Amino acid sequence: MIQVRELVKQYGNKKVLDHVSFEIGKGEVLGLLGKNGAGKSTIMNIITGNLTATEGTVAVDGYDIAERPLTAKSKIGYLPELPPVYPEMSVNNYLRFVYDLKRCRLTRDNHIKEVCEQTGISEVRGRLIRNLSKGYRQRLGIAQAMIGNPDVLILDEPTVGLDPQQVVEVRELIGRLKKTHTMLLSSHILTEIQYVCDRIVVLNEGHIAADDTPENLMKYRAGTELKVRAEGKKDRIETVLSGIPGVAKVK
Repeated sequence: MIQVRELVKQYGNKKVLDHVSFEIGKGEVLGLLGKNGAGKSTIMNIITGNLTATEGTVAVDGYDIAERPLTAKSKIGYLPELPPVYPEMSVNNYLRFVYDLKRCRLTRDNHIKEVCEQTGISEVRGRLIRNLSKGYRQRLGIAQAMIGNPDVLILDEPTVGLDPQQVVEVRELIGRLKKTHTMLLSSHILTEIQYVCDRIVVLNEGHIAADDTPENLMKYRAGTELKVRAEGKKDRIETVLSGIPGVAKVK
């Protein structure tokens, strides 16, 4: 569904992304995991067409985001880290506004009603957005991404800033949505996304450090012993491995 090939993003002499490649299959839920500044949001902004890559390509359902941007973007619903809402609007008017922006052809009232029911915001449709809690604003951000029934949902830090109960509610919502959507999520906390993702790509300083299932990644904790096969001179290999942050001992 999404193909990312040799993605590079450079600002002056600084490479934010350095030849990043991965794929997301149809119906798959992929998590991007990494500390702040690892490149997660940059990747999402390039996939959604909000940033251009220095090098590399991104295709959504076979459509290159640079060559066929309108077609590719029509298949994506995007929630940035800060939900793009207008505090002075009501929930209902805001969703109608998003519906018009996306040039959605579904029956408007029925579609918005369905999206509100799916995201659990039906009871606040008449309220001003400025009066909503953080949790409801996050749900509204997900709702606007769902307008138009896009094939792909891209959610940047969907649980950031939420209290524990709100985190559980949003996690349950994502669990329901993944049954009908291909999804890309990001977080800097493994436990926030491990329960809803089929696969996790770990980013570190613009590189992919790991690409595996949540179950396998959870095995690599402090104190874990890794067996590595390497080719080269023994003393050189020991020096390189010993210099990796977090490595306590090489034998």
